Amino acid sequence: MLPNTGRLAGCTLFITGASRGIGKAIALKAAKDGANIVIAAKTGVPHRTLPGTIYTAAEEIEAAGGKALACIVNVREEEQIVDAVDQAVQKFGGIDVLVNNASAISLTGTLDTPTKKVDLMMSANTRGTYLTSKICLPYLKKSKIGHILNISPPINLNPIWFKNHCAYTISKYGMSMCVLGMAEEFRGEVAVNALWPQTAIYTSAMDMLGGAGVEKQCRKTDILADAAYCILTKPKTFTGNFVIDETLLREEGIQNFDVYAVAPGHPLLPDFFLDVDPETLAMKMEAQGATPTFREGKKQDLPKHEGPDKTKPEGPDRGKLHVHFAAEKSGGPVAETFKIIKAAISDEVVKSTQGIYRFELSGKLKPTLAFMSGKLAIKGDMALAIKLERLMGQFNAKL
Repeated sequence: MLPNTGRLAGCTLFITGASRGIGKAIALKAAKDGANIVIAAKTGVPHRTLPGTIYTAAEEIEAAGGKALACIVNVREEEQIVDAVDQAVQKFGGIDVLVNNASAISLTGTLDTPTKKVDLMMSANTRGTYLTSKICLPYLKKSKIGHILNISPPINLNPIWFKNHCAYTISKYGMSMCVLGMAEEFRGEVAVNALWPQTAIYTSAMDMLGGAGVEKQCRKTDILADAAYCILTKPKTFTGNFVIDETLLREEGIQNFDVYAVAPGHPLLPDFFLDVDPETLAMKMEAQGATPTFREGKKQDLPKHEGPDKTKPEGPDRGKLHVHFAAEKSGGPVAETFKIIKAAISDEVVKSTQGIYRFELSGKLKPTLAFMSGKLAIKGDMALAIKLERLMGQFNAKL
């Protein structure tokens, strides 16, 4: 991991969404230097499912060596941002760094995204980032290290990243466009950069999206904390960059990335907005000692059938979702395999994932990766792809 250098000692960081996850990890990294941390987040009382509040985060920050100011802030509310900034300036004398981390997510298609969700993502992600930056900028301009860091991706215009979750992509790219614009507008006064992970990061949000077991495919928030620390300790001339955590840390001399993995050696899930084809990703994993499970096997030729399609039900059941197993009436090991699969997949499972299932006896299916790269069509959102992936994991355990 990246060692602390003490360069943020006495500096004041205003971090949105710092009560848990990535925001808190960045706060704790800076706290080890003796930094002042403004925890600007919504959670003042314990959430029914999510861990931590602004007050528990403050305790951890002070235990790590920093000073903390806990402020109730919904970045959709301008008055709350202004009030928190005023408190920070009064307590610490100014603001040196702003980390725009707070974000809302809904991985749903256009017709499946309620207007309320669209408004939430646009106002929290794009508008919230813009507003918080605007309110902090007068103080950042006075700082010797003035810096804005947005947790947002490089702007990738590949349609794959729009087709399945258009509203979310627009809202995250809005954060990134703030980097493009403000980096030029305040060049020489305030550095403005973006940071994005190479792989999925295990947070409460990822836990809700992926469910049990998804953590094995993720890295810990520590990798983003180290990358953020590296960026924030660079001079103001380092501005207008869209930084990928692993790339930056390799440039800084970090070679052991297993320390960041939740399950060292386990294949990692690539994050959104980065075009990494399965073959390239597999080679990168193998270079780190991992064993990719998504390498495509040799495709089998599907037999051609003549006459009526026996896989479609007749009569009143026509139009309903069904699962057909071509090998279930044959004998031997293949038949036993399909019996196991048939026992696991019901009409209800097919209905819930709206997936088309084709099982090949060579190669292994990685639905999440296939969904993200546009090779798997599932009606719904990313959560369904992850659900399908867990289902396939159950098959592997039984076969």
